[in-house]
Amino acid sequence: MREIVLDTETTGLDPETGDRLVEIGAVELNRHVPTGNTYHQYINPERDVPQGAVDVHGLTMDFLRDKPLFGDVCSDFLDFIGDAKLVIHNASFDMKFLNAELKWLGKTAIPFERAIDT
Repeated sequence: MREIVLDTETTGLDPETGDRLVEIGAVELNRHVPTGNTYHQYINPERDVPQGAVDVHGLTMDFLRDKPLFGDVCSDFLDFIGDAKLVIHNASFDMKFLNAELKWLGKTAIPFERAIDT
């Protein structure tokens, strides 16, 4: 059974008010054991990163400015997760951001049923 343990960092709390992803990290598990396959990407959010968010994750716009846009890494990310279950702490938060980014690109949302909230 393949699962992906996933986490994101963002510019804030709500993509509907313009907040964006700034980092995605994921680890592949097979039968609950890490396989060694990982995915990690910093993302240019194309907007300022508020100090409150920087206080949480330490990622400033100066650091993120030369990183790829989500649209540039979307295919690689979707290929990595494939159709695996997604193990996510506070899944509603991360799924909200992932699906907002996908929506803005005209891509299909990841069904929430794939997420296992921890």
